[in-house]
Amino acid sequence: MNKRIPSSPPLIEPVDYLVNRPLWSVMIPTYNCSAYLRQTLESVLQQALAPDKMQIEVIDDASTDADIEQLVAEIGKGRIGFFKQPVNQGSLRNFETCLNRSRGKWIHILHGDDVVSKGFYNEIESLFVAYPEAGAAYTGFWHFNEESGARYPNETVLTTPGIINDWLTIIAQGQKLQPPSIVVKRSVYEKLGGFFGVHYGEDWEMWVRIAAHYPVAHSPERLAQYRIHNNNISSKYFLSGQHIKDITFVIKTIQQYLPPSQRKELMNVAKRNWSHYFAKTSDLVYGGYKSPPQALVQAKMAFILHKNKTSLFFLLKTWLKLTLRYKMS
Repeated sequence: MNKRIPSSPPLIEPVDYLVNRPLWSVMIPTYNCSAYLRQTLESVLQQALAPDKMQIEVIDDASTDADIEQLVAEIGKGRIGFFKQPVNQGSLRNFETCLNRSRGKWIHILHGDDVVSKGFYNEIESLFVAYPEAGAAYTGFWHFNEESGARYPNETVLTTPGIINDWLTIIAQGQKLQPPSIVVKRSVYEKLGGFFGVHYGEDWEMWVRIAAHYPVAHSPERLAQYRIHNNNISSKYFLSGQHIKDITFVIKTIQQYLPPSQRKELMNVAKRNWSHYFAKTSDLVYGGYKSPPQALVQAKMAFILHKNKTSLFFLLKTWLKLTLRYKMS
């Protein structure tokens, strides 16, 4: 495990008691996503509270695609803070910087290519006010593409706002939310630490860790958008196969947060669910990313992760497509 990927949850230091603290910290980690950053920042500014109530800051991980500081100054007009890493730290260390630079009681880590809809912060605040015992709160969300077109919504968990019953069991079975939709109390990060272990699935591990220690509130209103595009970390890992190795690591890691009597069953369910997802997205790797050999590797790894009808079907389908392609070429 190299220094870019912490082997254990990094310590998040409490805010000095002499610091004037806002209620909110909207921390925006960026790395080579300048094409989307304007939309991200404008989505926050259109609903931003006064500076004494909401800290907004971009934490740039030494981007090379644009002058991010100039772009932030142009869009923010002094309202948005800016910090640049002296050298590229990697996403997890950049998240760690976000958390340690935050001053607010509630932290929203909004990646520089994602978006929140008007009303997001009001909705989250209403959840924390109604359910003060919650350690985190999240809204519904959409997955959307490079052109900001909606692709598909989140899985429905609640039909009305409230605390999610048995959330630990639900979230331990697979990823149910995306980062732009969730806000976490800073005190929670101070107690549990930051993101660690892997670059793909590190957020899922965090949501399970939080669920093991705190209630989580949810509103079904879809007020956040998670962008899927070829240049983000998830897409790059799909082409390398590292994503399945990372998820396997996370599945093992989260067992320590689960009741011993449920561990075996939940591990099997998580493996099956992730196997289905990776098997189905082998089609995306084949056609969308135009990488047939890697698609076959992914289908094989999905089948190894959990042997079931779905993973077998996509393994055979991908193998057959690749075989026929070679025969016809």
